Amino acid sequence: MTRPVVYRSAQEMRAFTRSAKQAGHRVGFVPTMGALHAGHLSLVEAAARECHTVIVSIYVNPTQFGRGEDFDRYPRDLERDLDLLAGYSVAAVFAPSDREMYPDGFDTWVQVGRIAEPWEGACRPGHFRGVATVVLKLFHLVQPDIAYFGEKDYQQLLVVRQMVRDLNLPVDIRGCPTVREPDGLAMSSRNQYLAPQERRGALVLFESEQLAQQLVDAGEVDAARITQAMRDHILRVPYAKIDYVALVNPETLEEVSQVINPVRAILSVRLGSTRLIDNMEIRPKTLSSHQQGSGNT
Repeated sequence: MTRPVVYRSAQEMRAFTRSAKQAGHRVGFVPTMGALHAGHLSLVEAAARECHTVIVSIYVNPTQFGRGEDFDRYPRDLERDLDLLAGYSVAAVFAPSDREMYPDGFDTWVQVGRIAEPWEGACRPGHFRGVATVVLKLFHLVQPDIAYFGEKDYQQLLVVRQMVRDLNLPVDIRGCPTVREPDGLAMSSRNQYLAPQERRGALVLFESEQLAQQLVDAGEVDAARITQAMRDHILRVPYAKIDYVALVNPETLEEVSQVINPVRAILSVRLGSTRLIDNMEIRPKTLSSHQQGSGNT
């Protein structure tokens, strides 16, 4: 197994992509903040199936963290990440410094509109400005044909798609299904923050989403009753604190009053000092199999 080549500068990254495209290669891109796990690797596998050249970025972006958030303690282990990627078809890793991405005097930002305002946008002011800015910069530097994002960060996926549409960027955005632990917890680099008791308690996120689907399957359509049942289940864990629990339109993220079409259950819960997010598609049982399709948005 061979580790991918690591590029640190924008100039090196551009030169590598230029060479790949001159060879007629389709370039697939997986942007990450490192601390790689099976969820990230599923994105790499998806890219390898569709593209000749796969590039992964590893960069903990400071501008998407707010004051008091976990930027300083966010896990960083580039050597481990490179060892993991050695088992996959990754041609290059872009691992720039902060100075490379935000040189002295940097003062240009990308502000995505309504889709970025609620939920994570409200809980983490400025977060999506930092996300959109760094993703746009990475797209310019890597020049991918296709970029791969996990549905676990569902609102982020919609924000990136909005930016790509609005700015006419020549990048196809692929949303890939959430990868879960065997017990259902969505894989996240932040899971390693959880103490053993908190890790057990974290299962209420996935359980509450399953409960929502069970209620819909039993004929419940009132979104307020479903979300209250989800909240009650989560708060059975005494140290859990809810930021939000909602059933939303999967395209606009607006709350729905009834579950008569497919919706997204979205939630953010704090367990001790760790904040976790998750989401799951909830489908009315009345939808026929040919209407259901793959479930991706």
